[in-house]
Amino acid sequence: MKDTQRTARRTTAAAKRTETFTDEERAAMKERAQEVKASARRGSRADKAADDEAAVLAKIAEMQDTDRVMAERIHAVVKASAPDLAPKLWYGMPAYAKDGKVVCFFQSAQKFNARYATFGFNDKANLDEGTMWPTAFALTKLTAADEERIGELVKRAAG
Repeated sequence: MKDTQRTARRTTAAAKRTETFTDEERAAMKERAQEVKASARRGSRADKAADDEAAVLAKIAEMQDTDRVMAERIHAVVKASAPDLAPKLWYGMPAYAKDGKVVCFFQSAQKFNARYATFGFNDKANLDEGTMWPTAFALTKLTAADEERIGELVKRAAG
């Protein structure tokens, strides 16, 4: 009887565990694990930086049209606004880091089957404004004004 109860408990626990994350979230976690392994294997800092940027550009190239266009523009805006931020993949998303810590990132709508893409900032970003401030923005397309605002925020975040 005890064996039956244990098996039932384990099965229930396993079922609850698998419902915790979506397939997309699990895939992102696996991508992050691969990124960490790849990062540990690389050689010099210059080689690593070149490999990281190539990986970001390859990930952007894989995106669907709307997301790809936005990601390409954001990549250009970030590089122009804060050239000291290093492009790198983060959970399979293009991200930009300072001293190895992710400051900002782009998440395509396709990645998590969302209706909009997201441009967000992590806690390393210097965006503090009083007791509350935005850390992520929904994007359906990018206008010149949006690009200008992103550029200003990235400059501030990297500072």
